[in-house]
Amino acid sequence: MVDFIPAPGALPPGQRVYAVGDVHGCLERLEAIHSLIAEDLADRPTAEPVLVHLGDYVDRGPDSAGVVAKLAAGSPLPNVPSVNLMGNHEQMMLAAVATGETDATELWLANGGADSLFSWQVPRSAQPTEWPSYLPKPHLIFLRDLAVSYEAGGYLFVHAGIRPGIPVERQSRHDLLWIREPFLSFKDSFGPVVVHGHTPRQEPTIRSNRIGIDTGAVMGGVLTCAVLEEDRLGFISA
Repeated sequence: MVDFIPAPGALPPGQRVYAVGDVHGCLERLEAIHSLIAEDLADRPTAEPVLVHLGDYVDRGPDSAGVVAKLAAGSPLPNVPSVNLMGNHEQMMLAAVATGETDATELWLANGGADSLFSWQVPRSAQPTEWPSYLPKPHLIFLRDLAVSYEAGGYLFVHAGIRPGIPVERQSRHDLLWIREPFLSFKDSFGPVVVHGHTPRQEPTIRSNRIGIDTGAVMGGVLTCAVLEEDRLGFISA
């Protein structure tokens, strides 16, 4: 059972969003979350469920390739549409793989890219210009085509956050994927309530203007899923 508390935003009756935080190659945790969501839907059917993944599927964890393969294959839940957002780690990976340039490859490798390459069985001896030849084309297309935001009811779903004082439609791609401050400490309304990952905390962060659900699955924490429906909020974790 999901324990609910009052939410800072609202969804129309019959709509429910399951939003999953930063996965970072933790395939077993992701599959466990999907199973728990399926159980919740079996116990409490709803007219319009949506599954949203908030990005950072790759790097640091043991099976980035498996996570990407699973999500690229389509929604893991029957009859539940899924929305997959891009994280800054996908952006770093794409830049490194597409260009092979030293700055891009070193940035990615310094942030867990070596773990991702290992999961795709890329030989350590392979040069950056050779990396694309080892990566399945459908995986690269999936990563390239990820959305950067999704809106539902009174919520905006992004990987990192938004810049205060700028309308949602004019937010920069870089801020949506990378921002921390001044987003995290901003106290006033953003308009929609922002649901995001990117900044790990031991517990989900609930504020009047945002909900943070990166709980450090790859750092000894858990993988968290926010359950949003009508004017209430609950969490599932694995």
